[in-house]
Formats: sequence, structure tokens, C-alpha cells
Amino acid sequence: MSTILDLAINIANMQKDFIVVFENNVIVLTNDAFNKFFGVSSTEQYNRDFGDFLNNFVPHPSYFNAQNINTDETWVESILQLDEIDRVVSFLSQTYEPHAFSVSINSNVQNMQIVTFEDITQSLIKRIMIENNTSIDKKTGAYTKQYFLQINKSYEEAAIFNEKIIGLALVDISENYINHEDTKAFVLNFKKFIRQDDMLVKWSDTKLLLAYLVDDTQKAELVTIKLQKILKDFSTADFRYKLKTIHQKNAEKINTLISTLLDT
Repeated sequence: MSTILDLAINIANMQKDFIVVFENNVIVLTNDAFNKFFGVSSTEQYNRDFGDFLNNFVPHPSYFNAQNINTDETWVESILQLDEIDRVVSFLSQTYEPHAFSVSINSNVQNMQIVTFEDITQSLIKRIMIENNTSIDKKTGAYTKQYFLQINKSYEEAAIFNEKIIGLALVDISENYINHEDTKAFVLNFKKFIRQDDMLVKWSDTKLLLAYLVDDTQKAELVTIKLQKILKDFSTADFRYKLKTIHQKNAEKINTLISTLLDT
């Protein structure tokens, strides 16, 4: 039995996701990835230094936290009542950097729960965009302007939560190309060169808007250089473009940034 337990622990320690085992709502096992994140050497040290597990949930309205636990229920019972896509919590790292985690729970063993926390911090914006009624422009494959305007407040909140700034790039494409049958192919190809969490929007018949998060002004300037190179490589006799970029300097709203872009 000891050999099987040791094997299970070794397998858990090989995972990059956090694995936490609860028995009667008490933590009895944490894997190496979890311990490293919280800066402890063992489950015993974690229980001693951090106390109640619920204290780790960042009380942010976008994520499940102690305030969402129903009366007379454990946090596991309450979070399981949410849709799978909403089972997301946030923890602070040793350097007080917020990370977002999706939560999966296995309760096959009586009185025990094996909880897996998958770090989805880099896919935070993607989570915002994955909704049943997400609007995609059928002609280009980019998000519609209407949808982007609906979710831009969530985008702004995500930037604040992750201590990032918002950058925007407006690509003005020659009219004879934007209506070309290969426009969708262009968008698909363009997406290969941007990050998964960046948001490409069809702003008008001749304009595409790219929204993205970066650490600081220097990184935003590097994105501009990258976009210039990408679009230059796309240039053909039919494909001509103008690129304008802007990024937050004083936590400006997205609508303000867009207005500035369009006015320049």
C-alpha cells in the first residue's frame, strides 16, 4: 500500500497543475507545483503557515471566492454548482502576482476530493471571449465590433487585475482587398502571428482593430514593431495598409483610446 501511495505522490509531483487532496475538508496532500507557488516545502508547512484554505481565494468579483459559498456548504459543494467555465479562482503568488486557475474536482473516493488547479492566467482574456453567443464576423473570421464593445469593460477589468496595460492597433486596409474573397484567409494567417489571447476585431469594412495586453510601454512599442514587420511581409500589389497603434498611459478607457486612434 505504501508503494502505491508513493507512486501516486510521485505522479502528482510530475504535474505542472496544482493538485490538492482534501479529506473531510482538510488538506492532506499538496504536490510540488502547489508548494513551489506558495513557497513552502511540504503540505504540513502549508497548513501551518497559511491556515484556512479559503484565505487564499482573491476576493475579486470575476472569480469564485469565500463570498460565493452558500450557507451550510463547503467551497467544493458551492463551486460545483457553477458551470464548468465559471469554476475559476485566483491565488496570489509569493511575489503577490495574481494568477487565475480553473478548478476540476474528483470526488470518487468517499470523504475525499482530489482538486486540480490549472493555471489559465495567460488565457484570461480568451475565457472572457468564450461565450455561447460570441459574435464572429462570418466574412473575415474576426470578432464583430458590437461584441467587442459589449465586453470591453471586462477587458479593462482583466488588465487591471493582471497589472497589464491595454494596447490597440488599427489596421486600415485598402478597400479593394478587404472585400476580396481571400480576406478570411488573411485574417486566419494574421492570427498565426499574434498571441492566442489577443483580440482581432472587424471594426469596419476597411479597418481591423487588434486589442492586446502588455506589461509596460516598452513592451507595447515592441508589439508595434512586430506588427509593422508582419504587415510588411503581407504586402502585395493588392494589399496595402496603414497601421496606427496606441496604449494606455494613465489607465484610459478603451473607448478613449479608440477615439484617439480614429482622430489621428
